Amino acid sequence: MDSSVFTCGDINGIGPEIVVKSLNQISSISKQKIIFACPKNVFLKTISYILPKFSYTIVKSVPNDWNHNSVLILDIGRYKQSIGKVTSEAGEASYKSIITACKLAEDKTVNSIITAPISKLALAKAGIKFPGHTELLADFFNVKNYAMMFVSKQMKAALITIHIPLKDVPKSITKKKLITTIDVIHNSIISDFGMKNPKISILGLNPHAGEEGKIGSEEVTLLKPTLKSLNYKIHGPEVPDAYFGNKLYKKYDCTIGLYHDQVLIPFKLLNFNKGVNYTAGLPVVRTSPDHGTAFDIAGKGIANPDSIIEAFRFAKLINKNRRKTA
Repeated sequence: MDSSVFTCGDINGIGPEIVVKSLNQISSISKQKIIFACPKNVFLKTISYILPKFSYTIVKSVPNDWNHNSVLILDIGRYKQSIGKVTSEAGEASYKSIITACKLAEDKTVNSIITAPISKLALAKAGIKFPGHTELLADFFNVKNYAMMFVSKQMKAALITIHIPLKDVPKSITKKKLITTIDVIHNSIISDFGMKNPKISILGLNPHAGEEGKIGSEEVTLLKPTLKSLNYKIHGPEVPDAYFGNKLYKKYDCTIGLYHDQVLIPFKLLNFNKGVNYTAGLPVVRTSPDHGTAFDIAGKGIANPDSIIEAFRFAKLINKNRRKTA
């Protein structure tokens, strides 16, 4: 039986709300064990305005006789909420929830982690030195080669570089970085998404993909030679604006971008509230909604849970595919 843990995300944002809303929809039909790692006081506050439609049990630790008839609310301690604000206490709570989820995956209590949105500023205020979920999870599981992916019914995309300043992107794209990250993405499309011979493209770095070296040389000196050295076919480097303007992403099983906004802008235009963030290369399946903490609407009961529900569904699909290729 599949088993999942939801993290609470930033407790001052919409994380607890969208998790409760998603559990209202999936807990009765999922046929799997579900844990919500959340401060007890935050959970009780959330269900005071989002009434739970699921059976739940609040616990301090996961019992040995746990079954899927009741969602476990795993109390990670008491943390003060300051709705809509960036606080160190919220950063500490989000980190505690993530680490709790990772430990549950490490000891095989769960095989999926669904993470609610966190605030990077709150993490920093709490002294947590990770730029986001992806890097934190990779560090916990001691994974050196991993990739940030974004998936939906319309499109799959992935990144070579993640949360770094734009000025640092060119020097960060090395042959080794390209090969190791593309390998992770290629293998993930096969094992996690069940495609035997995936058709994958990669975008160019410069405008017009460099125009054969006239507008930047990286495509000629780095990208093309690296792609030729692979033992499988990666199409490109493609001209980014024409690629999306002509909807060429529909021809490929995955589109690889070289930096964050290169694929995140088109992906979110196509899939906002339906897209899913996925970390390829981890021993556990980790998915997340593709939006942020939405401090401006936190605590109002109006947050849309569709993306985190999709994250749960994709986690279930990926686990199914992994079992087939194991």
